Parts: sequence; structure tokens; C-alpha cells
Amino acid sequence: MPTLAQLRELQSIAQAGLTYTRDDYDRDRFARLRDLTAELLAEQTGQDAAEVTTLLRVEQGYLTPKVDVRVVVLNAAGEVLLTRERADGRWSLPGGWADPGESPREIAVREVREETGREVRAVRLLAVFDKGKHAHPPDLWAVYKLNLLCELVGADTEHPANTETLESGWFSVEQLPPLSLGRNLPEQVRRLVELARHPELGVDVD
Repeated sequence: MPTLAQLRELQSIAQAGLTYTRDDYDRDRFARLRDLTAELLAEQTGQDAAEVTTLLRVEQGYLTPKVDVRVVVLNAAGEVLLTRERADGRWSLPGGWADPGESPREIAVREVREETGREVRAVRLLAVFDKGKHAHPPDLWAVYKLNLLCELVGADTEHPANTETLESGWFSVEQLPPLSLGRNLPEQVRRLVELARHPELGVDVD
């Protein structure tokens, strides 16, 4: 069985071929390669093959990693802000997919507001993680995770009703709740908090 990295490379070859070829016969071959790759990716990730095929067929242009922006906010006690995901009932740093037209700083501030009700100011970049280089569960996409430090602006607030998260709260890194492992790993949260506390460590980049 090929690895996820090998399958993503096949997907990239197929999508680039579909983007740049001018030959109809090659276009059919690249389309078949894309669909075969989708079937293998579905096996690797446990997702429905038809759904994966549809997702890959929607992708257009040169294939690049998706971008996930995650936010570290610490309180005066040194605890980290986490939010409980409606999708799986587990906890993560606030954040989500990057949207076109917004900078990472703008995304970070918006995600914290939407997911926790708190107002923050973006301070600096802490780390860039390549999801495939860490022990996350198998994922269909190659993902770069941009992790930003933000500071709380104003008073702490109650968690607002929203469509993505159930609640939010402050946690010691020594007593983290069950994490949504597709989003954050415990060792990542601990490292990010360490980077937040010690600017002299610089920025982690995979």
C-alpha cells in the first residue's frame, strides 16, 4: 500500500497534468490517475470513496497545501485558551481554514471571536507545522498549520452560541483535556505555549 505522501504526490501529478495538458488523450489518462488516487486515499483515510473522488475532482489548478490557522492565547495564570469542537466533542486551539482575502493575523482574530467570543490582538508567529510531519490521524489533504500568538483585549467573556464550537475555557498545559487530534496534538500545544512564553526561542518551522 502506498503512503499518504506518495498518494499526495500522485494527486499532484494528476492535477498538474489536467491543468497544463493540451492533449485530450493525456487528459483522460490524468483523470483516471486522479480517480485511482482518490480510491486509494479513501482506503488510507477511512473516508467514502465517492466523496473523496468528488472532492478531488473539484480541485482545480496547481495543487498546493491547504492552510490552517491556529491561535495561542494565554491568560494571566499562564493557561491556554481551548475550544470544544462541535464536530467531534474534543478540544483544540481556536482556528480553522484560511480564507482568501484575509491575512493570517485577520483570520486569527476572527476565529477567536467566532469560536470563543473573545477579542484578541495578533502578536507574532510561533510556528509553521507541516501536518504530514506530525503524528496526526491520516488526512486527505496536505496542510500547513500557521500558529499565531494573540493576546486578550479587554475582559474575558462568556462563550457565545455558534455553529462550530460547544464551549471554551482555560487549561494548564499539564492538564489538557482530550484534544481533537486532527487539529492539534498535545505535544504541539505544549511546544506552542513554550514558544509563547519564551520569545528568544524564535519560530519553529518544519
